[in-house]
Amino acid sequence: MLVPIIATLLGLAALAWSADKFVAGAASVAKYLGMAPLLIGMIVIGFGTSAPELVVSAFAAAGGDPELALGNAFGSNIANIGLILAITALLLPIIVKRGILRRELPLLLVVTLVAWLLLSDGTLSTGDAGVLLILLAVLLTWQILSARQAEADPLVHDVEESTDLRGMSRKAAWTWLIVGLVLLVISSRVLVWGAVEIAEALGWSDLVIGLTVVAIGTSAPELASAIIAVRRGENDLALGNVIGSNLFNTLGVVGIAGLIAPATVSSELLYRDIPMVALMTVLVLAFGFRWRRDGRINRLEGAVLLALWIGYTAYLLLNPS
Repeated sequence: MLVPIIATLLGLAALAWSADKFVAGAASVAKYLGMAPLLIGMIVIGFGTSAPELVVSAFAAAGGDPELALGNAFGSNIANIGLILAITALLLPIIVKRGILRRELPLLLVVTLVAWLLLSDGTLSTGDAGVLLILLAVLLTWQILSARQAEADPLVHDVEESTDLRGMSRKAAWTWLIVGLVLLVISSRVLVWGAVEIAEALGWSDLVIGLTVVAIGTSAPELASAIIAVRRGENDLALGNVIGSNLFNTLGVVGIAGLIAPATVSSELLYRDIPMVALMTVLVLAFGFRWRRDGRINRLEGAVLLALWIGYTAYLLLNPS
């Protein structure tokens, strides 16, 4: 039992560190290859911040642990709102721009409902995975096209602002891209092995270990980004990071896991965990809503989100089978 615990902790730490280096290297390499700043921003907020979830879920699915893969994806979405966004609001209230209230947050809710409908027959099939990945491609295309219009999408604007590409040489960029990717793969495999061993030893289901330990660990890059944004006085960027990460987790991470290995979907995921994602998204919409002006998520509302996440996580740990 001691070895799996150490492996899990080391895997989580290495995953968070390598994801940060991989994202920085990938963004800088893209800049040197002539990619537009807008596309770099979309990569960072999409693939970059969800790289831990993507790699962990891919290895879990390939290794015959589909519940761990799905728990990681949806558990990360819950942690992104109930832990990361909540802590950010507790440190400094978050400005919610009107464009995000009109577009991205409702879109995130719709995407969550679509995923629930596709999985409601109790299976994640190759066809379901294909639909999710096609929706992701359409979403990215829509974001890029809308950002090129006169009034750029505020989420994409936030992403571009949050992408720091200064001070990294071409050699350093390629080095961190490769090193970060290799460590990301190794740490993910170590984490999945340790998490599965712990779950089996404690009698926990793969789904619960994915929703708790693994989900919190793979959300570490978003937490680090949120804390940095607060220190810079740019805490509204945390909301953009969370929305982008949740969209990619639901469409990209679940989609890729389903392509690798079609899976059976448990009733707990359908009637407990995905509804929790939807509930937290609705709460963010409600807390941030203001009539015809930018909204605001204050400290009290952040505390409500955090309390909800703590209660949900406690319930999972008390009912782990």
